[in-house]
Amino acid sequence: MRVIFALGFRPFFLLAGWLAILLMAFWVPMFIGGFAFDTYYGQIGWHSHEMIFGYTVAVIAGFLLTAVRNWTNRPTPSGMPLAGMAALWLVARILPFCLTIFPPWLIAAADLAFLPTLAIGIGIPLLRSDEKRNLVFLPLLTILWAADLLVHADALGMAPNLTRKGTLLGVDLIVLVIVIMGGRVIPFFTERALSGVVIKRWRIIEWLSPVSVVLFLVAELLAPDSVVSASFAALAACANGARLAGWYTPRYWHVPLLWVLHLGYGWIILGFSLKAAIALGFIPPQFTIHAFTVGGIGVLTLGMMPRVSLGHTGRPLKAGAALTSAFVLMNLAAVIRGLLPPFFPQIFSQLIVASGAFWIAAFAIFIIVYTPILIQPRVDARPG
Repeated sequence: MRVIFALGFRPFFLLAGWLAILLMAFWVPMFIGGFAFDTYYGQIGWHSHEMIFGYTVAVIAGFLLTAVRNWTNRPTPSGMPLAGMAALWLVARILPFCLTIFPPWLIAAADLAFLPTLAIGIGIPLLRSDEKRNLVFLPLLTILWAADLLVHADALGMAPNLTRKGTLLGVDLIVLVIVIMGGRVIPFFTERALSGVVIKRWRIIEWLSPVSVVLFLVAELLAPDSVVSASFAALAACANGARLAGWYTPRYWHVPLLWVLHLGYGWIILGFSLKAAIALGFIPPQFTIHAFTVGGIGVLTLGMMPRVSLGHTGRPLKAGAALTSAFVLMNLAAVIRGLLPPFFPQIFSQLIVASGAFWIAAFAIFIIVYTPILIQPRVDARPG
């Protein structure tokens, strides 16, 4: 057990993979009317909250706890402190089903305690080092915690009608994190893996890509699905589309660990395009969110976890046939859930089932292939 708590990516990527499977396995039968269950968040609220503040936050935790150690050359939580963080995250996933046993305030407190704990875990090494540009993750985690707080304020009856605002803010913040980190790691990974490839970067685009997302985030928080938010979504789609075009090389299609990241970023751009289409009346608002969540978040996190796991266990950065098939399945899940419903509303339930099945299959492959990697020591005998 000591190995699994050696570095943050190990427990949190495992937990994220299992939660991704269980979330969808519960959600799909419930959505199509097979069974119902009661949770602190309600049924629909549980699905949206746990996808954002459960699954995605676990991936972010695993990534940041690992990356910050590399950036700063200072330790991040490991051993018992890391085990405690993982236990806190796990307890927060279980307690919402225990309404008859534990008071609602305790359920809220357990969930709200995790992000501050993560911020402390990465904040200490960041503040003690010269990595000033990465301090941006501390305010981002703080705002993400505030988004979670909005959901709990509604669930506790303290302030009504805040769940949707908190959920949308959470999604938009994670999209912003993807745009910030994607702008750093995707070109770096591409140039490192493909000798001779030089990524095109334009200063104005590198500046406008995250700034346009911030403007969209604020507009959607204050005036969701409005002409103003749609206009900033169009700006974000154009800026990030130009950025992605500068990263393009046909050579990355031969490297699954690369094309999955580029496609994941492409889903973010499609999400902004769908948000912009709201203003023109082309797309109903309820059909815009899953290009971001299943497409951008799902595809990118499934692509990033193997890349980080291989690199930090000393293994070759190669995706086998099974993992490549998982990448394909996840993109199919995104197409079916994030793109097709506005055009085929008459088979909406069938699309939900198909997308959920592909999602579960993709993460099942990840769990089967990567559990041995995540629980075994590095092959080069180095710590981590």
